[in-house]
Parts: sequence; structure tokens; C-alpha cells
Amino acid sequence: MVGGRQAMISASTGLATATAVPATAAARPAPHHPVVLGEIQYDSPGRDDRSQRSLNSEWVTVTNTGRTPVNLKGWTLTDRAHVTYTFRNLRLAGHESVKVHTGKGRDTHRDVYQDRHDYAWDNHAGTATLRDEHHRTMDAKSWRRR
Repeated sequence: MVGGRQAMISASTGLATATAVPATAAARPAPHHPVVLGEIQYDSPGRDDRSQRSLNSEWVTVTNTGRTPVNLKGWTLTDRAHVTYTFRNLRLAGHESVKVHTGKGRDTHRDVYQDRHDYAWDNHAGTATLRDEHHRTMDAKSWRRR
């Protein structure tokens, strides 16, 4: 892990800041589903010291772009190494987002925690994949640094 460099993928622009390159649609689903990956902070700011502060500064946003609520129970978020976070009973209202942090914390309707002791997302290249409860890919984003 390389600390000190902010690298975030933006859902609205599809661009990464700092030294990262644009996210690509690794496995876009068809037809379009309203629940998608939003911003991804794959390189937590500052030193990568595995503290809860550092781990929780690494996150992925999941956004419901539709008007109707969606229950994410059984949905998964998977990294390139196939380490998977499974959503518990979380209802995502229309036009609402939830931030999935890597470390430990208390789950709320806006923030959930993977309870990991190590970083989930590779600073140099990676892919985040969101699947529904039937294991269908709903969205995926990849990044690669130059």
C-alpha cells in the first residue's frame, strides 16, 4: 500500500484523481439496474498503518439511482482477490447511498463496515464488483495507476 496519495473514483465523471486512471466498466450488467457503485476511495489518505482510521478511510459507495427502495440483503461487494463483503438487511431508499468502509465500526443506514484488519482495495490496480442476492453482477469498476 502506498499512503499519502488520494485516489478516488467519481461516479459522476468516471475519472480518478491523483495518479490513477479512469475507471472502466469491467462487467456492466444488462439491462441497467438502479443500484450501482459510486465513488471509490481505494487509497486511504495518509500513512497506511492499518489503524481503524486508516482502514475506514478506504471505502466504496453503493448508490440507488432509482426512486424505489431496494433491500441489499444478500448482495455482495467483492475485491480483485475475491474477498467478499455480504450486506446484511439494509434497505437503500431511492436516490440514497451507503458507504462501505474497510475497517470496523457501527453499521448505520449511511455507513457499513467490513470489519477487516487489512486493506481491501489495491492502490495500483483493482476491481470492485457489486452482485445481487442471486450472484448477478449489478456493477463493477476497475482502476489502474499509470
